[in-house]
Amino acid sequence: MPAEAADKPGIVWFRRDLRLEANPAWAEATAAHRHVVAAYVLEPSLLAAAGDMRRNQFLAHLAALDAQLGTQGGNLVVRPGAAADALASLTAQTGASDLYYNNDVTPFSRRRDAAVSDAVDVAHHRFWGNLVHEPGRVLTAKGTLSKVFTPFHKAWARTHVEPWPEPGPGLPMRVESAPIPSPDGPVAQAPGPDAAWARLTAWLDHVDDYPENRDLPAVDGTSELSADLKFGTLSARTVLDVVGTDSPGRAAFVRQLAWRDWYAHILAQRQDLATSAVNEVYNHIGWRDDDEGFRAWCEGRTGYPIVDAGMRQLVASGWMHNRVRMITASFLVKDLLVDWRRGERFFRHHLVDADLAQNAGNWQWVAGTGPDAAPYFRIFNPTSQSRKFDPDGDYIRRWVPELADLPRGIIHEPAAAGPLEPAAAGVTLGETYPFPIVDHKAARERTLAAYKAVRS
Repeated sequence: MPAEAADKPGIVWFRRDLRLEANPAWAEATAAHRHVVAAYVLEPSLLAAAGDMRRNQFLAHLAALDAQLGTQGGNLVVRPGAAADALASLTAQTGASDLYYNNDVTPFSRRRDAAVSDAVDVAHHRFWGNLVHEPGRVLTAKGTLSKVFTPFHKAWARTHVEPWPEPGPGLPMRVESAPIPSPDGPVAQAPGPDAAWARLTAWLDHVDDYPENRDLPAVDGTSELSADLKFGTLSARTVLDVVGTDSPGRAAFVRQLAWRDWYAHILAQRQDLATSAVNEVYNHIGWRDDDEGFRAWCEGRTGYPIVDAGMRQLVASGWMHNRVRMITASFLVKDLLVDWRRGERFFRHHLVDADLAQNAGNWQWVAGTGPDAAPYFRIFNPTSQSRKFDPDGDYIRRWVPELADLPRGIIHEPAAAGPLEPAAAGVTLGETYPFPIVDHKAARERTLAAYKAVRS
């Protein structure tokens, strides 16, 4: 870059990359400019789409990034409004010559980035700082994206990781900023990159036990790093580098990063991933218009304790254990025969770690409508799943406290025990805890018939 350009500031537009380390946009800008404007655009539609827990976590992360920039003499320059308008104004105000940012794959991001490209008349430098491999890097021998995960994973694991730019001596500027709103409620995790790094290093003490513990919701057997990856307080490459694949547990965990990349690559190609079945025949399923059942599912009062525990955990904490995500999603789609898209939107609103590609991809997996999906006839039995993965009922007792005094033999299916044993534990079915809203066996047959009807 010419010396006169280096004398002008560069702008780094932070989005889903709320960190300075292992951030190619920030690295390239600090290598090319003596002074760097660290910018974040607060877009009203994104704030409105987030549930309380995600919004609070996000705002806490913004404040933490601002504090980190403050230690280097700068600040996070917050601008409310549409990104194109805000960045055009900031470019004119600061005299910046270049704009740096990390790409995203969502339809909203693509529309926004196209508008910014048209409105901000400086050099644009774009990177893929939120994935291990960028879309288009992991391909089959025929040069296409695999529609099956296992061959994608094999190709992903042997694909060379292209190095990112090295940071330079450039420093953040201090520029007038709109205030960062304060969280108006609890924050799920300690905010900022330092706290994210602490979570990652603490996970190293448990990752080798990941295959044995990952499906047990009453056990701290997962990393809970998904929100850090969503907000970019950690990069996926950092997680890969730190964890490695030197043991079966570490390899199994790193495989989840490949799933994350795969769904992002699919969304890059299929912008309708959240709105249309990848296997388009399933767009014609006769979904039930069951608003009452959907509300019962949302509120955790289906009469199936493991489902109710998961939904209550989601709404209260902004997080749900992955095994329980599968159980609750299967219940909505396969027991209630409610359109998977309604569930996907509900999860996406409430989850702190909500990521469009991952959320939609996983919902399509459960529904049997996506690439490499679970077969349509794989229908989780919520009671047997509960007995298998929460055998002592500890997860249920935590999130469905009205069942806490039930013995392990009946806590998974209190309605099957008759009235006396639940009553002895203070449970009155139909009053203090609901009867099941659907018979699983009959619901299974109904769903199989609905799927077979469109397949034929």
